[in-house]
Amino acid sequence: MCGIGGKLYFDSARAVDPALLERMNAVLAHRGPDDGGVYHDGPIGLAHRRLSIIDLSPAGHQPMSNPEGTLWITFNGEIYNFLELRTELERDGVTFRSKTDTEVILALYERHGVECLRYLRGMFAFAIWDRRARTLFLARDRLGKKPLYYYQDAKQFLFASEPKGILQDPEVPVEPDLEAIHHYLTFGYVPSPYSAFKGFRKIPPAHYLVIR
Repeated sequence: MCGIGGKLYFDSARAVDPALLERMNAVLAHRGPDDGGVYHDGPIGLAHRRLSIIDLSPAGHQPMSNPEGTLWITFNGEIYNFLELRTELERDGVTFRSKTDTEVILALYERHGVECLRYLRGMFAFAIWDRRARTLFLARDRLGKKPLYYYQDAKQFLFASEPKGILQDPEVPVEPDLEAIHHYLTFGYVPSPYSAFKGFRKIPPAHYLVIR
């Protein structure tokens, strides 16, 4: 597994603090002990902790961008059919810089937008920042194998593989969600879209979210 996280301010004049992204990575280090990275550009910031499975070289470092630097991804999971997808993309003239499934997701998104999800078979949770369109796209696999939590208020949107990543931001209030705790005591788990923290939600399995 890997650990992902990030933050987006709705006011483009505000800038994400890189120290926050590093704190997110620090608390998610157990999910990805092999490498860590951050990307920040004004109101957007992405964080990633890597567990190296496919392409163990530095070419698999995340957050990863397309060659033009217009798309950035932080990805947790594995795409089982990425070799077939890669072969098809190469036939269309795409050149890859790594052997990762991460780069295949970026190439698919560049061609199909959110419809890229139709081609993916695997377990995944990822976020893609599109600099040109100024959109943040998050998605979760069909069975919800990989977790993806988020928090939103009038000023900002944050996401992470675990709530503790979001809790690194002092701007986020920390309150228990009593309804979610009731569900936990009833069912033995917290069903989507609830979380143990008030205002925190899980993207349900087989769902995606786009912020424009």
